[in-house]
Amino acid sequence: MIAMTMMVRDEADIVGTMIEHHLDQGVDLFLVTDNGSVDGTREILEGFAADGKIELAHDPRHLKQQHAVVTAMAREAAHRGALWVLNADADEFWVAKDPHRTIKEELATIDPVIGAFQVPVIDMTGAVAAAGTGLQRLIYRDHRPDELLQELGIHAHATPDVAFVAREDVEVAQGNHFVDIAPNGSLADARGLEVYHFPWRSLAQFARKVENAGRAYEASPHLRPSANHHGMRDYRRLQDGLLRTSYIARHPSEEELAEGLAKGWFVEDHRIAATRTSAVADEPIPTAEIELERAIMSRVRPLEARLQRLEQEKRKATDDLDFARRHIDELDSLVASLREESDHAQREREAAVNQLEDINRSRVVRAARRVGLLSHL
Repeated sequence: MIAMTMMVRDEADIVGTMIEHHLDQGVDLFLVTDNGSVDGTREILEGFAADGKIELAHDPRHLKQQHAVVTAMAREAAHRGALWVLNADADEFWVAKDPHRTIKEELATIDPVIGAFQVPVIDMTGAVAAAGTGLQRLIYRDHRPDELLQELGIHAHATPDVAFVAREDVEVAQGNHFVDIAPNGSLADARGLEVYHFPWRSLAQFARKVENAGRAYEASPHLRPSANHHGMRDYRRLQDGLLRTSYIARHPSEEELAEGLAKGWFVEDHRIAATRTSAVADEPIPTAEIELERAIMSRVRPLEARLQRLEQEKRKATDDLDFARRHIDELDSLVASLREESDHAQREREAAVNQLEDINRSRVVRAARRVGLLSHL
């Protein structure tokens, strides 16, 4: 049995298509938790649940509790008898690397003794849009070098996912990308699974996702995402009024696309576009607005890069200060402990000296008595 877990919030433009895709790929058990969606996602999921296609739970808290929720679902999948578990996001379309196989057919060829194996995640890109699912628009696999992405304000490409053999004590890390099951061997490059990832489908979807993530982190002060965390960096852009600019800049212009295709940075791929219809039609952004935003980004980019460096330096200084404070506290504790030991040793020494003086006095008294007795003889 193949189980897929998903925790989802406000993904109405893609979640139904995503579920249908994976059911067709042979997923047997679909465990889904809705995280307080308000955009119609919940109603879509309830429709699938009513048809018996998924099992739906609700967790409306927005406290970045994904790892705990997904861990519970993954363990439940094992309890239900699943062999393989795939932890997915709503914007991911998992497939077999072999285009002639479904997920079910591919996993049937893999020995479960492997325990777990890495699943590459391919970010899909293309033209921008104000709204729309964009499966027929985002048809290019994005292989741009990380240095180029960083110039655009993106830390790196998506982290690989993992497929793993079900286990009732599995632990899933925040973000779904890692579990505490060590791989026992590896697969050939052409074997296994990969993921088509659609993280920036439209400006409307992107803005909603960024705001949701940012507010959830604000509500979870015990979590401390890195300075490079993509969600928090984009949340700062949203607060600064630069998210629209950043959204447009991270998608290639016609000139950048032509150059990237020639260099192999972009690879045209219609595998999802040819098999799935977008649930929401695309709403274009006027060309003049796109050109204006790209011009703005050309001026903002060096300032943002400098700000990022300063934030990293500030974070390092803060970490160093926290370390120094902890070290000072440890030293203070050690000094106090040494003082206590020293005081105890001094008291023991004084007691020993007093005891020795008592012994010596006793010896003198005894000696005097002996002398006194001898004088009477």
